[in-house]
Amino acid sequence: MDGNFPRAAVLSVVLLTGALSSSAAFLEPYDLLYDNAVRAFYRSDYETMVRYMEGALSSYGEVRRTKVRCRLSCHDQHPFDETFADLRFFDVVLRRAACMNTCIDEKLGTQSVHAVSEDVVQDFHRRIPYNYLQMAYQKLKQPDKAAAAAHTYFQANPEHVEMGQNLEQYKNLQGIKEDHFVDREARPHQHSFMAAVTLYDKGDHEGAIALFEEALVEYYEADTECRALCQGPQRFEDHDHLRYRYSLHEVLSDHFTQVLHCEHECVRDLATRPGRLSPMENYLPLHYDYLQFAYFQVDRLEEALQCALTYLLFHEGEEFMTDNVDYYREALGHNGAPREKAAWYLRRHKQELELLLVGSKTMGVEFTEGNYWSSTGGRDKSNRIPSGTNGWMEYVPISEKRIVTVAAPQQLKEGGPLVYDRVQLVQNSATLNGTQRVLLDHVISEQECAELKHVAQAVTIAGDGYRGKISPHTPNEKFEGATVLKTLQYGYEGRVPMRSARLFYDISERARRIIESYFLLNSTLHFSYTHLVCRTAITGQQDHRNDLSHPIHADNCLLDPEANECWKEPPAYTYRDYSALLYLNGDFEGGDFIFTEMDAKTITASVKPKCGRMVGFSSGGENPHGVKAVTSGQRCAVALWFTLNPLFRELERLQADEVIQALDAQSVWGQGLNINPKDEL
Repeated sequence: MDGNFPRAAVLSVVLLTGALSSSAAFLEPYDLLYDNAVRAFYRSDYETMVRYMEGALSSYGEVRRTKVRCRLSCHDQHPFDETFADLRFFDVVLRRAACMNTCIDEKLGTQSVHAVSEDVVQDFHRRIPYNYLQMAYQKLKQPDKAAAAAHTYFQANPEHVEMGQNLEQYKNLQGIKEDHFVDREARPHQHSFMAAVTLYDKGDHEGAIALFEEALVEYYEADTECRALCQGPQRFEDHDHLRYRYSLHEVLSDHFTQVLHCEHECVRDLATRPGRLSPMENYLPLHYDYLQFAYFQVDRLEEALQCALTYLLFHEGEEFMTDNVDYYREALGHNGAPREKAAWYLRRHKQELELLLVGSKTMGVEFTEGNYWSSTGGRDKSNRIPSGTNGWMEYVPISEKRIVTVAAPQQLKEGGPLVYDRVQLVQNSATLNGTQRVLLDHVISEQECAELKHVAQAVTIAGDGYRGKISPHTPNEKFEGATVLKTLQYGYEGRVPMRSARLFYDISERARRIIESYFLLNSTLHFSYTHLVCRTAITGQQDHRNDLSHPIHADNCLLDPEANECWKEPPAYTYRDYSALLYLNGDFEGGDFIFTEMDAKTITASVKPKCGRMVGFSSGGENPHGVKAVTSGQRCAVALWFTLNPLFRELERLQADEVIQALDAQSVWGQGLNINPKDEL
């Protein structure tokens, strides 16, 4: 060992170890509070539900704020020096880690208890807690709080028909005022910006200036917070770090490239309204466009020139703004300078792009810059009066490559053999008004439907839906589900007949073979996920119901109805290629499967479930689909998703394959082989 090893580096390790010790502070984890709230809701204990849900929202916000404060504070306490020796670099990294761990533990308690599943995180991003809250407050006869919760939820879920109708009803209630409809999760920079635009359009330029300036301060603060939140653990989609074999510097490069990409995405995130996938066009530069003209209107030409020059930092040489700058210079008799904050921001943005281009190459992926600052252009320039925005903003997609790799699509075909004699073709893509769609009957028999439905009653339990969610899509239905492996486990334990458990495995394979053959695929179709699911209408919650059992979506991309796009990027399951639903019954009300246009509104085809009927389709944006509300009874089906990429095969399916092979071996060779299928369960 080098005798000159710095004491500072040794102290860093000690600091990091000491930071792992427990602290007296404790904040209850928001996922636990959320789970308790949902359970209380389904017990109709609305007061308890409100207490837990409000606590969950408070805890969620405190975790976020604490991470931001601690990361920014530790960043300032332990800066990197000008000289960048290896040991000095690691010394700073370790000290920052120790600082952040100590800081967060002191305020929140042990960090491991705040490790939350991605599904819960997504629920809070989608503002699902406010859907529960508005119904609970309604039951508790607190319409003002219900209105605020409904408004907050609707801001991020504008396609939710039922919530829109609820809001209209709240508006007509006595005692409900306009100021009750507040967005409890409003992003300050966007709120100030929209309020400023409203004043600008009314001709109140002094008021608009104050709010636009406030919005800029809030924007840069939000950008700092966004970047701080990127400083946490990163996901490496192409690497299993349990078996990672790259060198230390390659691991660091991969991690910091992911962090850099996250920070770079803050530009898009801050310009995107809740519930939208497309950012507001030209969002940050638009502040300076509005300001330059508002300052002109109140005869503050120094500020107008400064804002016009700042706008040109984003859109160098743009004709209408260059004319404005010339006008201001001539009127003032001197030149000016753009705002230093914006200039520094753009310099950093450019440096990030350069580093991303280098870092993405080390990760073996491709990254290209998106048009973050797209401009509408074409303003009125008559009489050399400075031109300004008309307040119009358009939501447009940013054409940019993500740090993901997508396989080349196969040539789309259909009309292949149905494999089994009894299977009947009911409708093809043409009659279903789309592409890569098929409707089949008699895939399984009435007896098989009854047997599988019996299995569903025994194996599926509430809370065993998508990763433990009691009702992942609507609080008006109970959602239950089970996988193939879990069903085989129940069969092995004698809780259901093994023959029935085996039937689930066999009919899912039957469905896979039919889809693979009918769509004439030139490579093997693998299981991505297999799910036996039942949706049950909750009594007492069906009156005047207009929501969907499963909202309109696509299976391998993020549907963006406003932009008429489907973004093939995480968190979508981008590796899914084909989907199928095999129905077990039809003795319920509602629950029709529907295809729509990309607008998520125009229905192109509707399918009424019944025993043995299967609908299959490609999983992309060409096939948006959903499920109408189940208003009475229980609807059961086998949901199947498939992939052409063997790297994304369903792990539980592979384990189930091994169980079946072990069982088959025992049936042929008796017990002499000494294979225990329980080892696979």
